Amino acid sequence: MLSAVPIPIILDCDPGHDDAVAMLLALASPQLEVRGITTVGGNATLEHVTENALRVLALAGREDVPVAAGARHPLIGPLHTAPQVHGESGIEGPELPAARSEPVSDDAVAFIAAALEAADEPLTLVPTGPLTNIGLLLRERPDLKPRIAHICLMGGAFGEGNTTPSAEFNAWVDPEAADLVYRSGIPVTMIGLDVTHKAILWDAERTAMAAAGGSTTKLMCGLLGFYQGFHRRVYGWDGGPIHDAVAVAHLAHPGLVTTVRTNVVMELGGEFTRGRTVVDLRAVTGREPNAEVGVDIDRERFIGIVRDAFAAFD
Repeated sequence: MLSAVPIPIILDCDPGHDDAVAMLLALASPQLEVRGITTVGGNATLEHVTENALRVLALAGREDVPVAAGARHPLIGPLHTAPQVHGESGIEGPELPAARSEPVSDDAVAFIAAALEAADEPLTLVPTGPLTNIGLLLRERPDLKPRIAHICLMGGAFGEGNTTPSAEFNAWVDPEAADLVYRSGIPVTMIGLDVTHKAILWDAERTAMAAAGGSTTKLMCGLLGFYQGFHRRVYGWDGGPIHDAVAVAHLAHPGLVTTVRTNVVMELGGEFTRGRTVVDLRAVTGREPNAEVGVDIDRERFIGIVRDAFAAFD
């Protein structure tokens, strides 16, 4: 059942093919109200991901949505990007439309802080890239924690990582920022690889979707074809998971993702495990639960939601 009142969100992202899907899904969902989009260095450099966000908004005809550029690099150390997954630009493949708007700010933390202060109710933050902007916000403006209703993030894994054997990319790029999030006391939902690797768009489904869809659907399916090449090379899959869109879909469609409440801590110092999200599924540590963690998803329903989001802009 749809909520009568949309959930106000700020989407913090690093587009990224799957971030682009997350953006379109958020904009197409009447259950959500996108108050702004902030960008962070991650899948590609800050310049690339910010341009990509603006171009996705141009594709959607939603240049009214404000974009603020954020952190260029993690709290500690240099930025590591993912050209092997997304290409150097962050969204390689068919050409997106040219941007028709500009960022309203080059200070995402200040933008989020102002939005939180101005809102008549707490906002939900939806980070789908490294958590640098959110970590900076929590470090610089801890007074605003009561203004954050929920942080629903894509990142981490309690099973195998995708960047190291232990660590998922977003958590690995800036574990110090992730640590600030998990220790914040704010309600957190972790949508990690354990559930997003079940959210696969198979090649046959993508081909059928493109054939039946309009111009936006065809373009997005083409972009996902490039992105799925990584998963074919590395995992041997005839398809690819749409990680970041799962965090958005979870908010818009309660019950789509199954979660368990448990404790999550970040591994910051391990020689081989830095960036690991240590998830205490069996409550063996005695630590208090601090997060909802995704464990399963209705994949077929999710793919239908993605299909409908693309069609909304055809």
